[in-house]
Amino acid sequence: MIAALIGVIVLMALVGAPVFVVISAFAMVGFYFTDIPFAALVVDMYNKFANNPVLYTIPLFTFAGFILAESRASVRIVNFSRAILGWLPGGFAIVALAACAFFTAFTGASGVTIIALGGLLYPALIKEKYPERFSLGLMTSSGSLGLLFPPSLPIIIFGVIGETSINQLFAAGLVPGVLLIVLLGTYSTFVGFRSEVVKEKISLKQIIHTTNAAKWELIIPVIVAAGIYGGYVTLGEMATLIVLYSLIIEVLIHREIKIRHLSVIMNQSMVLVGGILIIMGAALALTNYMIDAQVPMAILESMQSLITSKWVFLIGLNIFLLIVGCIMDIYSALLVVVPLIMPIAVSYGIDPVHLGIIFLTNMEIGYSTPPVGMNLFIASFRFNKPVLDLYRAAVPFLIILLIGLMLITYIPELSLGLVQRFGIQ
Repeated sequence: MIAALIGVIVLMALVGAPVFVVISAFAMVGFYFTDIPFAALVVDMYNKFANNPVLYTIPLFTFAGFILAESRASVRIVNFSRAILGWLPGGFAIVALAACAFFTAFTGASGVTIIALGGLLYPALIKEKYPERFSLGLMTSSGSLGLLFPPSLPIIIFGVIGETSINQLFAAGLVPGVLLIVLLGTYSTFVGFRSEVVKEKISLKQIIHTTNAAKWELIIPVIVAAGIYGGYVTLGEMATLIVLYSLIIEVLIHREIKIRHLSVIMNQSMVLVGGILIIMGAALALTNYMIDAQVPMAILESMQSLITSKWVFLIGLNIFLLIVGCIMDIYSALLVVVPLIMPIAVSYGIDPVHLGIIFLTNMEIGYSTPPVGMNLFIASFRFNKPVLDLYRAAVPFLIILLIGLMLITYIPELSLGLVQRFGIQ
């Protein structure tokens, strides 16, 4: 009977049942056959959600990200970056990397970044004589490039699910995030030299003009860093402050968003948040069952009998997470996979904060990994190109990102250096 029920649930997943339905069904089957009342699911979810002081930051940061995406903030950030970096060979490609990273850090959903910035950046890349395949690959891989930067929503969720310091995760993601941009920027410079792309003339007047135009948006990362790491505000207070600040600059100062349009933006952002919270509740139920059934311990015992080296385990972990990142959306992966791998990784001596950065880097890469990485299909739709063209375009960027992943995985100091240096708690 158990096999039959599992078969039905798998069939449901294959025909397109929502993720939370599939996860909930697995949890209910597990609880039923272990004689645990279904009421325990509701009690566990209530206790987990009601007692968590950072969950309410999720809708706030998401709303702020959607406000920025709906305004012309993207144009101002791109113009500023272009004035600063456009004189370099490959300079505009680096501009695209930086702009995408900025917006993904606030929206948390790479699809929003590709859709919002694709129409601005892709034609500009082609106009400046970047190869079409390179431009497609750049936009596809850049769509998830900001997941390691605060106030990234996946970082917050990893901290909640993995019971890890979110402030430490924010600090730990800075150097690895910059590393990935530098690696991709180096490749972009090489392509710029080879393709003899158009270079901007450096102009102090243009730098001053674009800095003045984008000054309000450029202050946001400074506010986040100073407020959280300076100890002036909590994460929840920072989320509220960023929403208020975004509303003031986009509604009252720039006046690019009408007050009557805020309800539409709020609805769009809360649909994403609602989906995350529904999946989180279902995943929590499944996680509680797996813990009661000692599934992580069984997996740990099996792995320890086969793998004794921490470094070999990390190779296997990266392969597993790349597959997960390719076939699952990041929020489902966070909520289902993290509780499984956390105790196993800790048993091999891997710091939970370092594990968080490894996990998120894999998810970032998985978005653009064939055959079913989500960015590939979003970019195919956005740029009206066959998905096979996107597969080929993404390969060089995936290779570079995998090199970055290896560095992040096997040099823990890249992630933990700032945390240890400044004693961040």
